[in-house]
Amino acid sequence: MNIVSDSVPLQANMYYSDGEHAVMVQQHTRVNVAREMPKDHIIWSLCCFLYFNPCCLGLAALICSVKARDRKLLGDIEAARKHGSTAQTLNIISTVFFCIFILIMVIVVAVLFTQFVKIMNMINDGRNYDGYDRGGYSG
Repeated sequence: MNIVSDSVPLQANMYYSDGEHAVMVQQHTRVNVAREMPKDHIIWSLCCFLYFNPCCLGLAALICSVKARDRKLLGDIEAARKHGSTAQTLNIISTVFFCIFILIMVIVVAVLFTQFVKIMNMINDGRNYDGYDRGGYSG
């Protein structure tokens, strides 16, 4: 974990004079802020790679995630952040493609099911596709 120190002035410059000398006093406080280590999104990339890999986006995301993890271990935080961000973007695109694919498949299955039910009802009613009664001999 990296610690960053920043000096922040609490008040404006204050001048004191003791008659002979003017003294400037400026108060500061030190704030220690812990930076987050960049995320490599390796699990998400594995899921995108294994379960749905449109246009090899899951593979590209997995490669960027591994690069981000390697850079993080080497201490190159900026490169790790860049590769992690790229992996996240590729994972988002892959996940959106997957959701659209699932939605299209649900719609196709629903339409095919309703067509199948309609055909089965027509067969049970004794009609063929042209609408004529083919039930049998009426004599």
